[in-house]
Amino acid sequence: MIHRPASLVLVLLLAACSREPLRLAVPPAPASERVGVAFASVEVLDVSLPAYAQDDRIYVQGQGGALTAVPRAVLADDPARALTLDLSRTLGALTGARSAPEPWPFEERAQAQVDVRVAEIVADATAGAFVIRGQYFVASQDGTGRDRAREFRVAVPLPPDPGPAAIASARGQATLQLARQIATDGLR
Repeated sequence: MIHRPASLVLVLLLAACSREPLRLAVPPAPASERVGVAFASVEVLDVSLPAYAQDDRIYVQGQGGALTAVPRAVLADDPARALTLDLSRTLGALTGARSAPEPWPFEERAQAQVDVRVAEIVADATAGAFVIRGQYFVASQDGTGRDRAREFRVAVPLPPDPGPAAIASARGQATLQLARQIATDGLR
């Protein structure tokens, strides 16, 4: 009898220690306005992320630039795949253009390709903002020569000591701002 309660306590402790991490989906931010663009169809190439952002951990950047993973919280989807899908969906909602991630699923070729290369994507605790920084390229596929290359930096405010849900929400808002910038400066 004495061993039974001790083993029960051990099982409960092991269960508590091996608890699955909280999986967070990035909520899409609604695109309420429309942006006129020069292309009727847009293909979004797979987004390129920095090495630390390629796994499903959520990072916070502190003093001196050190990155720390948020304990027991991970993204629900592959980060590059999720960002690519969100950008494609948001660009379509903002512009009214037919937008899809690569590989292009339609018979008629897309009029433009968008290639996003992210250098930084992190919750910056010292700045109090979720930041996405990098460069995007728009390649005209219809022979009009409207190719573009632009740097971007998007920052969305975070509350003090943000939790994983606040960081995921800010990431969704930052994706909307990035899509708006690509539509306004790259697809016109």
